[in-house]
Amino acid sequence: MVKIIKNGRVIDPESRFDGRADLWIENGKIQKIVKKDTKAESDGASDAPSIPADAEVLDAEGLIVAPGLVDVHVHFRDPGLTYKEDIETGAAAAKAGGFTTVVCMANTKPVADTPEIVRYILEKGAKTGIHVETCAAVSKGFQGKELTDMDALKEAGAIGLTDDGIPLMSEKLVKEAMETAKRLNVPLSFHEEDPAFIFNNGINRGPVSEQLGIGGSPALAEDSMVARDCMIALHTGADVDIQHISSRNAVQMVGLAKKLGAHVWAEVTPHHFTLDETAVLEYGTLAKMNPPLRSAADREALIEAIKDGTIDMIATDHAPHSAEEKAKPLTEAPSGIIGLETSLPLAVTRLVKAGHIDYLTLFEKMCLSPAKLYRMKEAGRIREGGAADLVLFDDQTPYTVEKFHSKASNSPFVGAKLYGKVHYTICSGETVYRAE
Repeated sequence: MVKIIKNGRVIDPESRFDGRADLWIENGKIQKIVKKDTKAESDGASDAPSIPADAEVLDAEGLIVAPGLVDVHVHFRDPGLTYKEDIETGAAAAKAGGFTTVVCMANTKPVADTPEIVRYILEKGAKTGIHVETCAAVSKGFQGKELTDMDALKEAGAIGLTDDGIPLMSEKLVKEAMETAKRLNVPLSFHEEDPAFIFNNGINRGPVSEQLGIGGSPALAEDSMVARDCMIALHTGADVDIQHISSRNAVQMVGLAKKLGAHVWAEVTPHHFTLDETAVLEYGTLAKMNPPLRSAADREALIEAIKDGTIDMIATDHAPHSAEEKAKPLTEAPSGIIGLETSLPLAVTRLVKAGHIDYLTLFEKMCLSPAKLYRMKEAGRIREGGAADLVLFDDQTPYTVEKFHSKASNSPFVGAKLYGKVHYTICSGETVYRAE
């Protein structure tokens, strides 16, 4: 059956198209894009073909139609930590947030360092209705001492490699990992925080940590490792993703590495470009994350780096925890917040509506660049013959964040009034989410 999405504002970051169009979908693919010319329509001259009697028509009047969002940094906690989240509930949150492709991190229990665990994640993810991909570990058991069998992990279906959550401290191991990843043509993603400089993680070392009497995590912990890995990336030629960048100095180093010719990418989370360290005073453990929310100047530098292209991607670092865990004292509670269901609304509200970037730039960060990093040929684009992976959302009507499809609810954005509510998520031509 043909599915037709009519009257929407279609935005594609690859072709740079932003205008009214109808999308004709069949067999999971976009068969035709019928662009609307307002003058021609008013004159009664339209090239649109006649709609089949049995077609499913979805009227997207007043909605933006964009490529299904791609998140290169999620934690679905499966296997082993499914009291926090599992692949099914993580995928449900992704659908509600407009994501049709997600990349799981390897810090499961046990760690995703064998082909068997990689296949388990992919097989379970294939039943969710969206594209659930996974990275595998760089080091065996996340110990940072010995490389995994990267060839076997790629063969099993891993599309990248990361010890996310655990920084790799051995420069020799990092160089070997980059050389192997380059040979295999897969990206590496790095969590950049040197524990030698951290006294209590999750809170920026600064005025707020001093007020709370907590040692905190200084920008130095991030800056020193970003500088190291940018230079190793330059000399190895590997594709390296600096995860959840938070420091203005780290941003400058990524920019320099790019100018020197390194294949370094940077991702930023919505919470890092929305909040600063003072949020800890208001939200407590719900504003605790690694790396921490930093100063207002750091947050402003992140926005500038999104605008000038130094930051390539917006990624959620979706990190679900139980309410009991987050209820612990600030120095004992785990770091991280959920993000899949608030990512697009925060970006729409804090970046586009605030006048920092336009939608073409936003979807380059949330769709096209993530797909390019992970060699996804179908995701992140709207084109004839391409996958019918789409998100339809309203950027005109504010809504209040109230509940989540995730198993967890650890978010400082409950009660926030935002724009960008997702109405439909379509994956491979099938409607996998429809707003209530």
